[in-house]
Amino acid sequence: QVQLVESGGGSVQAGGSLRLSCAASGYTYSRYHMGWFRQAPGKEREGVAAMDSDGSTSYADSLKGRFTISKDNAKNTLYLQMNSLEPEDTAMYYCAADRFAPTIATMTINRGALDAWGQGTLVTVSS
Repeated sequence: QVQLVESGGGSVQAGGSLRLSCAASGYTYSRYHMGWFRQAPGKEREGVAAMDSDGSTSYADSLKGRFTISKDNAKNTLYLQMNSLEPEDTAMYYCAADRFAPTIATMTINRGALDAWGQGTLVTVSS
């Protein structure tokens, strides 16, 4: 059973930074591809960034340069560093894990069938 728990969300002013964490348990963490998604009210869940089991990263084009995904295998934890935050970044942020989808594009296409999701952490950016 794959279990993911996000943390690190909160309220921040535009231009600020936050680092989200996703603690993984219940499986061999290093064998899974991991990703971050977000969902704003009234909008579809969209892919943000992913890291495959070999450490290669991929990002949504619109977010490249402001967001950085990383992981600490020793701590079984995935991170999302978010800089220069904008009000449009306000959303619930979710962590996901999957054995087969290695990029954010493939995770997004298959988001209805990914192996596991966390419960989400809320990020609010004020202007």
